[in-house]
Amino acid sequence: MQLPLFISGAEIAFIVFIVLMVFGADKVPEIARGLGKGMRQLKDATNEIKAEVMRSAEDQGIDTDIVNDVKKEIEDVKKGIEEFGSVKRDR
Repeated sequence: MQLPLFISGAEIAFIVFIVLMVFGADKVPEIARGLGKGMRQLKDATNEIKAEVMRSAEDQGIDTDIVNDVKKEIEDVKKGIEEFGSVKRDR
């Protein structure tokens, strides 16, 4: 199994084994909870910053519809790349 970070299942199992050996089975849930909480706080802060930037742009009269246009163009390019990648070559 290949993950988006290009880490195989064996590598993940090895990392989990090392974490268990270093911290022990009792501490792993606490560590996971702390990491989850930290990631959630980071995500919330990021969303808050994005919302503040958008509010500031709207308050200054900047057209924020361009963001939607850019997102649409990016999606169109992604679809084009996926379609191009799915074409099989005859050799």
